This record gives sequence, structure tokens and C-alpha cells, in this order.
Amino acid sequence: MAVELVLRSTSVITPGGTRAASVAVAAGKITAVLAHDAEVPAGARLEDFGDDVLLPGLVDTHVHVNDPGRTEWEGFWTATRAAAAGGITTILDMPLNSLPPTTTVNHLRIKQDVARTKAHVDVGFWGGALPDNVKDLRPLHDAGVYGFKCFLSPSGVEEFPQLDQERLATSLAEITGFGGLLIVHAEDPHHLEPAPQNPGPKYADFLASRPRDAENTAIQNLIDQARRLNARVHVLHLSSSDALPLIAAAKAEGVRITVESCPHFLTLTAEEVPDGATEFKCCPPIREAANQDLLWDALADGTIDCVVSDHSPSTADLKTGDFATAWGGISSLQLGLPAIWTEARRRGRTLEDVVRWMSAAPAALAGLDAKGAIEAGRDADFAVLAPDETFTVDPAELHHRNQVTAYAGKTLYGVVKSTWLRGTRIADHGTPTEPTGRLLERQN
Repeated sequence: MAVELVLRSTSVITPGGTRAASVAVAAGKITAVLAHDAEVPAGARLEDFGDDVLLPGLVDTHVHVNDPGRTEWEGFWTATRAAAAGGITTILDMPLNSLPPTTTVNHLRIKQDVARTKAHVDVGFWGGALPDNVKDLRPLHDAGVYGFKCFLSPSGVEEFPQLDQERLATSLAEITGFGGLLIVHAEDPHHLEPAPQNPGPKYADFLASRPRDAENTAIQNLIDQARRLNARVHVLHLSSSDALPLIAAAKAEGVRITVESCPHFLTLTAEEVPDGATEFKCCPPIREAANQDLLWDALADGTIDCVVSDHSPSTADLKTGDFATAWGGISSLQLGLPAIWTEARRRGRTLEDVVRWMSAAPAALAGLDAKGAIEAGRDADFAVLAPDETFTVDPAELHHRNQVTAYAGKTLYGVVKSTWLRGTRIADHGTPTEPTGRLLERQN
């Protein structure tokens, strides 16, 4: 194939390290990573980014798009525009809070039909595991979902009930039988139910209502089930550092478990949440600074595999001043890269680390073999980042449908100059172009 495009930078992040390079692109694929001063082939266009960093497009495997059914909360058009503006080129949509949820093949097709003309980035889909849909899991797997999400405690929406331990075992055995992946919201209801419930504006009261023991117990039970069945499981949005030794021991033993955390757990702390500021509410909750330090240590040593957004938006009116009744979810799709980079550089971590956590590892989790790296044969998906430039978060400049964010007013490092999907620029200085994203289905 004739090279059509060459992207050049003094800092290109590749699996082999960061170097000055020129990246050749043909038919939407990377064909070669060449010397920085390599001759541009005849007929090819050169894009020279100078000292801005060229990194692989980010992969966010935890996004609640809520479309169809709750599109006043979000939608494929707005969510994928936000993703593109933030350097994300691939998202996987969670099976809730849309109506219908992605729990049957018919429901999957409904969602795909809605997304098809609205996607500014590539979009894949998770299925859902419910108490009554074991018969639907294999058909969903065959239809191309990337795995199955379940809750071990109430999800917050009645159409997506949780699995008890018996039904977890049944669903996990079924999924393991066809080589699938179960991704788990791990909070144990038996620890949540007796926790103190004090409605009102105080964040400390809300934090006490979601104790660490709920996460720790649920994760230990999940490890036990995965060990027994030799199942592949993934812990969603880890917030409790107390669970890290359990996870590390399970990994060392050979249990097939992976773990994610999220920008809000890694950059925000309980100590800084003002009373009544329910834009900071999520479940499990943002915990203390000392807890956060241990999460960063676990990222460094590989106990935590990846960082994804858990973008869970709602309309502003659902973020009441009462932490007990406000919707739990943080909108951060457009801001994850600069938020994590700001904290990572403060802690002495590198952009190579960030790329591993936010691109390579999520792509590997979902089996997205064409994503997650700048190397020959991968999709030509890129983000161009000015790592030393800063900006102050203005909610009015976000592309999320509802411009509610816990990051309002924060000054962050890392300005995304442009985003590229299969060799086409899909966002330029924060402004997305027309949608060119594709719908993805699991291939292996």
C-alpha cells in the first residue's frame, strides 16, 4: 500500500520507548515507524508536530453512554465528541444505564443502530449479566460483545439487578465455558446494608456509608470464585487500597484477575470534597489521600492494570445537595488524560506509564489487538499532546451533554492538540469533526 500520511514528532511513544520518529500511514493503518528524518514518500502528506508528543489514541473501556433511553443524561453523539476532544479514540459502552440495557442480542442491536451514525470514535459494547439472563450470555458473546458486566450490590437502576453469590457462580461458569470475561462492580451488600446511613450534605457521612470492607469482601469472594472455576475476571473502579494485597496474592498464584482504577480515585481525595458538592459522588467513593498513595504504588508495581474513566453522567438536577439521594457518577471522559498526567508527573511517573495504563492495558483487557500502540499493523489512532502546557477546566468547554464535573476550576497539565482515528484528524484543538467512528465487535 502506498503511504498516504506521515506524522512526525521529536517524541513518539512506542512499545520500545519514546523516540524521535516519523510514523507512516496507509489505508488507516500504521505501516512503519521510521527515523525522524526519513524521506516522505512521493504523494504522502506530512504532519510535523515538532516537540508535541505523539501517543497512541487512548482506549476507555468503562463509559456509560446511556443511549437510548436516558439520552438526556448523555448520548453517543456527545460522549464520543468528548472522547475525541480528550485524546480517546476507542470506547466500550457499559450495558447500563441505557433503556433497554445490553442484556440480549436484540437489545445490543438496538443500541448499535442508535450509535452507528453518531460515533466520533470507535465504539464497542459490553453485555450485562443479570440473575435471569444466563441463556442470553453465549448469544451475546457470539454477537461480538467484549465481555459481561455484573453488580454484586444494587446498581441504582431497577432494570439491572445485582447477582448474589449463587447467581454469580452460575453466570461465571457459563461465561468461562465459552472463554469470556466477567467485569465486576465489587461491593458486598452485606457490608453496605449495616453501614451508617445519614442523609445530608456531609461527604464524611456518605463515605462512611460505603465502607472499604464492602469492596474488600466482594473482591475476595470474586477471587475465590475465579480460582475455583479458572475464570477470567476484572475488578471495576477499584477504590479501596485495603484490597490490594488480596489482588497481588491472587495474581501471584495465577488467578486470572485484572483490575482498573479511575482518574477520580487517583487525583481527587475525600479531604478536598466540599459538603454538598455531589459532583464528587460515585460508588465506590473517593477515599482519603493516604489510600490514594497506595493506589499509585499499585499502578507502579502492576497490581492495578489500567486507568479508565467510569464516565457516569446525569442531568444536573439529579446532583442534589444530599449525598444520600444524588445520582452517583463522575463525568470525566474529556479530562482523564490531563487529570492523570498532572498527578503522574507530580509523582515522578512518565507519559510512557500513562500510555501503558490508559491505552495499551485497556486494549489488551478487551482484546482490541488493533489498538493501544504505535507500531506497524495497528490502527493509525493517535493523540497529540503538549505535556507542559496547562489549562483551567471550564465546564462550558466540555462536550459532555451535561457539563457537570468534579474537575471544574482545576488547572491541569497536558493540552490535547489533535486526535486521529485511522489516519483522519477527528478533533483539532478541542473541536471535533464530523463522526467517522466505527462500531467494533470482538474478534477472538
